[in-house]
Parts: sequence; structure tokens; C-alpha cells
Amino acid sequence: MPRFIHTADWQIGRQYATFPEDDAVPLAQARLAVVERIAQLAQDHQVDAVLVAGDVFDMQTVSERVVRQMFNAMKGYAGPWVLISGNHDAVLAESVWSRIVRLGLVPANVQLALKPEPVHLDAAKLVVLPAPLTQRHTFDDTTAWFNLAETPEGWVRVGLAHGSVQGLLAEDIDSPNPIAQDRATQARLDYLALGDWHGCKQIDARTWYSGTPEPDRFKSNEAGHALLVQVDEHGALPTVTKMLTGCHPWQSLTHRLDVDTDLDELIALLQGLPAQVVLSLTLVGKLDLTGQQRLQAALGELEARARHLNVDGSDLQLAPTDDDIAGLHADGYLAELVCELRDAQAVEGADDAQQRVHREALSILAGLLAQQQGVAA
Repeated sequence: MPRFIHTADWQIGRQYATFPEDDAVPLAQARLAVVERIAQLAQDHQVDAVLVAGDVFDMQTVSERVVRQMFNAMKGYAGPWVLISGNHDAVLAESVWSRIVRLGLVPANVQLALKPEPVHLDAAKLVVLPAPLTQRHTFDDTTAWFNLAETPEGWVRVGLAHGSVQGLLAEDIDSPNPIAQDRATQARLDYLALGDWHGCKQIDARTWYSGTPEPDRFKSNEAGHALLVQVDEHGALPTVTKMLTGCHPWQSLTHRLDVDTDLDELIALLQGLPAQVVLSLTLVGKLDLTGQQRLQAALGELEARARHLNVDGSDLQLAPTDDDIAGLHADGYLAELVCELRDAQAVEGADDAQQRVHREALSILAGLLAQQQGVAA
């Protein structure tokens, strides 16, 4: 009864160019760290193999150092690893794979399945039928050859491919590389291990996307898993178990603030977020000065726990109450200026950029006045 781990879309070497460096570097390193966790899971579950369904690397130009780091991360499991190429690391005439082979970096227990040829894992009586991509985009179904592939009688047949199941997920897949919906049935596969879709998703009883083991985008699609698969015998339905592997959950939230209870709910939500979260937070509505102070305190606490925090408050109006203004002890010209800045934000049809200037100016002025009051006290 072969048992193996199905994983994909490691995207080793990915660079998070839109993130600050102190966030981008740890996120890139996390993609290597998750390989270590997969190796440990493989060892703990005593699997017969680890199958990696493409996009092992994020780009063809990944450095030799990073390649070596990846293979080092795989050392925790000494059994067979079978890797295929995807659209990000397609087997071109000159590719990351050709460099790896030329430099002699491939460990003895790692099989680079870069040709459409069966890979026999004798000890488990398991045959892997790989469909490596040889170009970034193809309109041919690279899994078609599975149908006619001959395998030893009684051995478990597993397909390993990277692409888009036709009629499903097409708008969200990285590449058009087509795969027939019923390929597992046509090719008498016991299991079809797929990559390209970055979330964990079951297509049918024998066909799964494992998703990327470390989340890398703001989509709620169950990223951050690897799959433990067991097939009791050829023809039996596989048993598939999701195993959590990700360290940095990504979340995108939009929250409206109009009344005090809205802020209470937001603060409770922020306090409940997991450590090392990557959060994109959009705030809309309005907030008085007291609320702004509470919000800034909550965001400061979260920023200390989060891996990355991005807050878009461009549609959040700062609206100090009369009590807020009185509490600032601003009089004369300053009091008039505070009121003018507050009212300017509420003008319908006003230029968005100008309203942001008014909001930021009011926030700065209110902060300075509050600070002055604190010093005076």
C-alpha cells in the first residue's frame, strides 16, 4: 500500500519586490523552511516518496546558492523525491534544471523527472507518470500520454502534472496548460497529483491540487498544505489527508468604521489574528480622535506580531467630535483650523488627493496638540 506526500508550487527563489526588505527576506526564506517541514513530515509518516508537481523554482535564474539551500532542506527525508518542472521553471534548452545537472547538485535520492517517461519506485510498487512542462505555456495536454503508458500489473499508477484542469479554475491558474478533467479515469490512474493552483483543492476522488505549502498571495483558497496520500492497492480509492505546512497565513480584510462598536469589533479581530500573519487591511468610514488613538495602539501591537502589515486608510475620514476638539484645548486660530480640516473631508465631490492631505494634516495637528497637552500635564 504505497503512501506518499503530494506537494507543489514551492516557488523557491521568489522575491517579494513590493514588500519592505525586512519582510521580503524572511518571506523568501520561509519558502525554504517549509521544505524542511515537508521533509520532516515525510520522515514522521514513513512515506514511500515525496512527489513535487512543478514550479519547484519561481524563476529560471535562481542562484546556485539558493538551489543548494533547497537540496539541503530536503535532507530530512532520505527516501525518494520525484520533481517535475512547471510553467515557472519549464525545461528549456537552457534552464535552472540544466544548470543543476551540469553542476552535479542533484542528491542520489532525488529524481528529476524532466521527460515524459515512467518513474518506477520498486520498493513501493509505485509508478509515477510525469508530465513536465518544456515551455511556459502550451496548448497541448501534456498528460495525454498517460493513457497509453504501460506499467507493471498490480502496481499503483500515479500521474504527476502541472497545469489547468479544463473547465475548472481557468481564470485563476497561472498558465493555460490544459489537463483533461477525466484524465485520471482515462489513464486508469489511482491518483493524479497536480500543481499550478496555489490552494488545496479536490477535483474528484482521484485528482487533487495540493496548493503551495507556504501561502504567497491574498486569496482564501486553503494554501499552506501538503497532502498525505495512501493507496491500498491498484484500483482502490486513495485516502487523502491535508497536512498544515504554512507558517505565514495571508489575509486581506476590509472593515467599515462608523460607530464605536465597529472599532471594538475590528480591535478584537486584530487581536485574534495569528502571529506571523501577512495582512492587507483596508479601512473605510469615519473615526473620531479617541477612536484613532485606540486604532493606532491596536495596529502597533499587531505590527509587532505580524510578518507584514499594510493598512490602506485612504477612505477613512478622521472626524473629531466637538468634545475631541475641546479636549485638545485648541483656541483661536488653531481651533478654527481643526474645524476647517475636519469639515473639508466631508465635502462631497472634493478631490481625493486633497481630502487625504486634509486628513493627514488634521491627524498630525491633533497629535501635536495631544502631545503638547501631555507635556503640559
